Amino acid sequence: MNTKEIILVGINARYTHTSIGLRYLYANLKNLQSHTKILEFVIGEQSQTLAEKILIYQPKIIGIGVYIWNAMDVYNLIEVIKKVSPQTKIVLGGPEVSHQPFRVNFESADHIIQGEGEISFYRLCQKLLTHQLEPKKIIPAQMPDLKTLHLPYDYYSDHDVQHRYIYVEASRGCPFECEFCLSAIDEKVRHFDMDILVVAFERLWQKGARNFKFIDRTFNLKIKHANQLMDFFLTKDEPYSLHFEVIPDHFPEALKTRILQFPPATLQLEIGIQTLNPQILDNINRNMNLNKVKKNIAFLEHKSKAHLHLDLIVGLPGESLESFAKNLNRLKSMSNSEIQIGILKKLSGTTLHRHDNIYGMVYSDQPPYDILKNDLLDFNTIQKMKRFARFWDLTYNSGNFNKTINYIFEEDVFKGFETFSLWIYEQSESTWQISLNRLSEYIFDFLTTVKGYDHTEIADAILQDIIRVNGRKIPGFLRTHLSHIPDLRKTDLTQHNKRQLLRL
Repeated sequence: MNTKEIILVGINARYTHTSIGLRYLYANLKNLQSHTKILEFVIGEQSQTLAEKILIYQPKIIGIGVYIWNAMDVYNLIEVIKKVSPQTKIVLGGPEVSHQPFRVNFESADHIIQGEGEISFYRLCQKLLTHQLEPKKIIPAQMPDLKTLHLPYDYYSDHDVQHRYIYVEASRGCPFECEFCLSAIDEKVRHFDMDILVVAFERLWQKGARNFKFIDRTFNLKIKHANQLMDFFLTKDEPYSLHFEVIPDHFPEALKTRILQFPPATLQLEIGIQTLNPQILDNINRNMNLNKVKKNIAFLEHKSKAHLHLDLIVGLPGESLESFAKNLNRLKSMSNSEIQIGILKKLSGTTLHRHDNIYGMVYSDQPPYDILKNDLLDFNTIQKMKRFARFWDLTYNSGNFNKTINYIFEEDVFKGFETFSLWIYEQSESTWQISLNRLSEYIFDFLTTVKGYDHTEIADAILQDIIRVNGRKIPGFLRTHLSHIPDLRKTDLTQHNKRQLLRL
């Protein structure tokens, strides 16, 4: 196996993910590029195994991207490498080490680059490989000019294109100052040269890329650029998928016109709502026109074919559980789309700490640094809401129970689901490793024994949800409760599902 002087290491949250950051570093290593290799792994792998796979190349420098999801894995990996190969220089970069205080101990690393590292990492490697004067341990990155930065997209492999997400970006930074978000620290939004970017995306397309996930924090901030990119993809034939994070109160008519042109299953829009309480928005310095938000969600929900992903946060400074419940009920009344319920996290570099004494904010010191309690939500309530969020994902966000879920919600979405969440945790004592069949049975038992619904009515509803997706196994417990077997001549089912129905 060939040796490499520099190994760039990514420890991703999932196998389907790729590291755009490492590819940026690789693209800008100039004469050192031929001496460099990218290795990507997945969180949870044994640190000794990772070290073995890295050190087999006998690198002089190992660069590792550190994020909230892999911080502990990186810590364990560094400890192994430094014990067996202490002469190897370890350089860290990424959001988790770009701001202090560090809450995971990275003292064993040789150097930490804080900020956008494309230029600074190259210069550091030059110094280390030529034995120049030892640089400082913590190095503030030189901000690159996006107009001249070498793009990373040629370094997605054919395997990446076929099996993994392709992360791309058209801008960096965010104009807003939301206190829970690291992007609020950026001084301004900077844009890539759109003409160059479109050419790069065309090469990706010709290579076979069809899943583009934009990591821009505010894709629709500069409408001219957003329209140009949408026009590029609207010339392409299906199937393909695009993911954008958008500002909820900024949808000019030119953008709406283009959104309406995208066919089903091609466009996903992530919309960070976080809270609909004006006082809480003011507390966290989040500027948002709620009337425009309501109108734009109505447009996207009822006129476009875009898939929406709406975000709410539990635990924001000053927000009670009653306020969060109102947010969820109101947002659900506005949209039947996915609603992601997140738990507030305190990231180093944000200004959330200014609320700590005022609202009694207490956070975990372990990744992901989530809130443990505050003056309005005690520890027990936060724990219950974490389970609420997990069961919400399994039932509502999964889309597996589109019909049955309405029996759980009843008139008050939050209260209805809170009751279900508390009950199912008592039965399962877990929020993980619950199969679809087992979850179906839990829902059936809850609705019939706790809520008092008719067994046949609920069984029929669950069956309709199950057979909506071809190939699913139909739970056997439904057999004695169904009102009838659907007419197989009139249902669009696979032969597999038809045989299952015939056996019921």
